[in-house]
Amino acid sequence: MPSMKILITGGAGFIGYHLTKHLLHDSDAELVVVDNLFRPGGMDRELTELFKDPRITFKQMDLTDARAYEQLGGGYEHVYHLASINGTRLFYEMPHEVLRVNTLTLIYLLEWLIKNNKNGKLLLTSSNEAYAGALEAFGKLPLPTPEKVPLVIADPYNARWTYGGAKIINELFLIHYAQHFNFRGLIVRPHNFYGPRDAKDHVVPDFLARIMERVDPFPIYGADNTRDFCYITDAVRAMTMLMNSSKTDAQPIETVHIGNSDEISMQGLADKMFECTGWRPENVLIKEAPPGSVKRRRADTSKLRGLIDWKPEVSLEEGLLKTYEWYQTQPKHDKKQ
Repeated sequence: MPSMKILITGGAGFIGYHLTKHLLHDSDAELVVVDNLFRPGGMDRELTELFKDPRITFKQMDLTDARAYEQLGGGYEHVYHLASINGTRLFYEMPHEVLRVNTLTLIYLLEWLIKNNKNGKLLLTSSNEAYAGALEAFGKLPLPTPEKVPLVIADPYNARWTYGGAKIINELFLIHYAQHFNFRGLIVRPHNFYGPRDAKDHVVPDFLARIMERVDPFPIYGADNTRDFCYITDAVRAMTMLMNSSKTDAQPIETVHIGNSDEISMQGLADKMFECTGWRPENVLIKEAPPGSVKRRRADTSKLRGLIDWKPEVSLEEGLLKTYEWYQTQPKHDKKQ
């Protein structure tokens, strides 16, 4: 029996790297991994080593170029669409590119899929940013938050919302393309995935960078803001289990949270990280959260657990320690990447 053929866009990124590793370990699939290597560090040593596996074909491509899709061919059973510009700093520095890249890549991918790969199943990684605006706009949101809440862009003039806005648009595209052209699809909304190789603009690697540099006083922006965190190996395991489940094949397509549901404040997160790294600053400097930052986030994961037999295996303490140990092994110039 021939092995499954799988396409991963954005496969050199944080989630893509760990998803690729998981699929190689958990299946006999043949993988085509696509990325433009926009991420700082490019084709680093870990990616180079991973892509030596004979079951991986790597293609460096610009997915905002419609002609590039001719290189992909067809015959993919599963397509994981992870490619996007991510990172809070980039939302503010290049919001126009966040919108352009994050929408065009899905539009062109859908057009390619309906012409060349209609029998395949497409997973779109959306974001919990997609519904975060409801809390800012109306001052309330059910917590834990289910998938079916109003999707709101609280302030279109705030560049931060370009990312969440593009994710909302992408969800609409996939839902209605899948329904009209009758192909299988799935939307997942990640809730604060973290672990080795996470982008430096996210809170866990940002805190780790300051800890490793012994920044004192230690600044915490929005100390009473809360999030729930899911370690990356648990996250990609949930993604593949959802894709392999026949329960996610029906129309209309499912939208599913992937998260841990354990809410913790940024102050509490910092305290856990001080404990696991064995260093604590003498002074903590509490600062206001950036404009547009959401006060609370906690995922309702009851739909996820109803669809698949999944539960997180890595505790926050264990995951933070694993992440810290990985960052300690990196050359100094790589630690903030």
